[in-house]
Amino acid sequence: MPQAAAPLPSAAAMEQAIRQHHASAFADFPPQPMPATTLEDPVYRAALAACSALGFIAHDADCLARAWAAQTRRTGCFDPAQWPDEPADFGLQPRPHAHPFAACPQNLGLYAVLPDAQWVGRMAQAGVPTVQLRFKSDDPAAITREVRAAVQAVQGTASLLFINDHWRQAIAAGAFGVHLGQEDLDALSPEELRTLRESGVRLGVSTHGYAEMVRADAASPSYIAMGAVFPTTLKKMATVPQGVARLAGYARLMRGYPLVAIGGIGLAQFPQVLATGVGSIAVVRAVVAADQPEAAAAQLMRAMDAGRR
Repeated sequence: MPQAAAPLPSAAAMEQAIRQHHASAFADFPPQPMPATTLEDPVYRAALAACSALGFIAHDADCLARAWAAQTRRTGCFDPAQWPDEPADFGLQPRPHAHPFAACPQNLGLYAVLPDAQWVGRMAQAGVPTVQLRFKSDDPAAITREVRAAVQAVQGTASLLFINDHWRQAIAAGAFGVHLGQEDLDALSPEELRTLRESGVRLGVSTHGYAEMVRADAASPSYIAMGAVFPTTLKKMATVPQGVARLAGYARLMRGYPLVAIGGIGLAQFPQVLATGVGSIAVVRAVVAADQPEAAAAQLMRAMDAGRR
């Protein structure tokens, strides 16, 4: 039951209090324009202004502001120090989910994102617990061959194989899982999403902020990937690097899911990333561009183990 509401400070005072409590955590982010709104809730408006000033883009600032208003209604008081992280305040599904994708391990460990089946086999033989085939081609026959080869490459190993994007081929080849970007997930029709879920394949989804995490939760995926944590040159990102402070907030909110941090993470950053509570770190260049990829993978796996102690 919601508690009786305490008198609220002024909207300006609430905005200032949020900014004062959290400015240091988000000091690296430039202020963003406050989006237009017709909502009159004073907590929402104060939080919308504060989160915009703290560098959150419009749809994430709106998502946070709605959660802050919901948190205030639920607790009966406005607390500027309590950054929202209660799933219900964001409208996330109650657990257990009604129609979830098949489960995967809570801690996926080192997660190597690899360009072809040969690399998949190489890292699976090296003992990397989770591998992803990210094969880029416009040739359907080549995609089918590479997906099949990747599935064969992990046979006899303990590695779990996810296929990036090519979900129909992944199902046909018997892959453990599929990984989709946010736009790819959004593009699926309800019938396609149901086909994917009913196949028994595991689903991982990329997210880049609060609004995308809420959208991903609606599909009840097997895991949530969050990033890019640090700058990366591998792909053009629509959002700025999220940083460790944001990652920690995301991990608290999405704590019911297996969580994968991705984007520009090297060995030196493993301790601070693992301290946020994520159970997996995805790497690309840290393995593929290494002089000795197997040795690099072994070192990264030791860092994963050390960070979870």
